[in-house]
Amino acid sequence: MTLADLATSAAEELRAGCAAVSEGELAALVDAIATARRIVAYGCGREGLMMRALAMRLYHLGCDVHMQGDMSCPPLGAGDLLLISSGPGRLSTVAALIGQARAGGAKVACITAEPLGPDPQASDLCLVIPVQTMARDQSAPSSVLPMGSVFEGAMFMIFELLVLALRPRLGESADTMRARHTNLE
Repeated sequence: MTLADLATSAAEELRAGCAAVSEGELAALVDAIATARRIVAYGCGREGLMMRALAMRLYHLGCDVHMQGDMSCPPLGAGDLLLISSGPGRLSTVAALIGQARAGGAKVACITAEPLGPDPQASDLCLVIPVQTMARDQSAPSSVLPMGSVFEGAMFMIFELLVLALRPRLGESADTMRARHTNLE
């Protein structure tokens, strides 16, 4: 395959994965984020990088958002939202965080490709991105991209669409978002 062929295949996989996301699930996540007092985001590995990208955009939208593991991460309680990624549906760190958030009274929203896994099942709501992750990359790979790359790429795209849906809901604009962008670059 040529580079152009690979790029076309990868782009089609991302498009198909994003198109398969439930609009109802996306709307429920928009509502959960828009009504949360405080949001803490978490993901492992490359999924964690996508969660950091989302947290940055949520900050630009004016949300009180933090990344789990950062020294400035506050405790979660009633009215708060733990926003986690568990592509394969079962990650020990994610399971522990769900338990802690629930004990504090927070809601949990899970981004996953495996909605029947224990992490999404323990969450209040899920956004399913039905594409290949590392949970299904060995027995019958369905992606030209390696391991969980199609999930992570689709996360980025869906998160940008989530931001577009949140912007009017939160009364924000491109200008108000830009005003919150760091000036320390």
